[in-house]
Amino acid sequence: MNKNSKIYLAGHRGLVGSALMENLSEKGYSNIVTRTHKELDLTNTIEVAKFFETEKPEYVFLAAAKVGGIVANNAYRADFIYENLMIQNNVIHQSYLNGVKKLLFLGSTCIYPKNSPQPMKEEYLLTDTLEYTNEPYAIAKIAGVKTCESYNLQYGTNFISVMPTNLYGPNDNFDLEKSHVLPALIRKIHLAKLLNESKFDEVLKDTKLKTIEEAKEHLLRFGVTENSVEIWGTGNPKREFLWSKDMADACVFIMENRNFKDIFSKDKKEIRNTHINIGTGQEISISELAHKIKDLVGFKGNLVFNSDKPDGTMRKLTDVSKLNNLGWKHSVSLDEGLTKIYNWYLNDR
Repeated sequence: MNKNSKIYLAGHRGLVGSALMENLSEKGYSNIVTRTHKELDLTNTIEVAKFFETEKPEYVFLAAAKVGGIVANNAYRADFIYENLMIQNNVIHQSYLNGVKKLLFLGSTCIYPKNSPQPMKEEYLLTDTLEYTNEPYAIAKIAGVKTCESYNLQYGTNFISVMPTNLYGPNDNFDLEKSHVLPALIRKIHLAKLLNESKFDEVLKDTKLKTIEEAKEHLLRFGVTENSVEIWGTGNPKREFLWSKDMADACVFIMENRNFKDIFSKDKKEIRNTHINIGTGQEISISELAHKIKDLVGFKGNLVFNSDKPDGTMRKLTDVSKLNNLGWKHSVSLDEGLTKIYNWYLNDR
């Protein structure tokens, strides 16, 4: 890519896309094309075809996706598989038809088997059963990886798939029902602190409800009271977390410096698993994470782990040796990132 290359960033408003937009802008890329969902419905094949025919982007970052935490993934299974398949099929196919020079498809490490060996190497894809709660989403993302790989092998395209670990950062989703674990914990524990300190005006401002009685009843549904916060599962599962701006930097690095042909061994008869993990290679238990957030927020109550609720996959640690060998490594520690995201939640959300 050069600084004047026409770049289409799909999903520019979300956690991933906004970090990519900031990174590209900081590095001097000035010809970035974006569309909101109202302007372009990526699940609509006709709309996407017209967009590509008109705009003719040279490079594409495919960050648009329907995402959510364990509750949302399990409850809206049809939505997660349908919408994600439609989005990526439309964008990837139109990128091929319109001669896009390079595309970066962003997936997720949930593509790996539930009981995958740890840390998870790219070669472990499709070697065992997926985690049930997010199986539809994972299948959609696996399809995206294989679509990129297959178009490269059949049509000679230059489509690269990356699998970021659990991300957090500015513009994250803090919805109590649909968010991922880290932002959900931050908001729940913060609201419990406000209740504990009788800062009811701030509770109402955060929840956008009219009375404190209504707010308390609403928060109780999510296990939040003035004295405790309920957390799904035992707290024993371990997760890896990556600051979203680090993820964006890795993606732009790959687009600037690597091509599909650089990612696999040319002497293999079967070319597969050419995607690249993006992560830190470090993990923390949900219990440890929750207590870190509790200390950061300053909540004096209790954390209650509900073992009747599902834990999900017990470990999801990425092997990032392929990415490190390509020349990139993360820079923001979890402690630093937690402070950054909590400050963003308080001041900029």
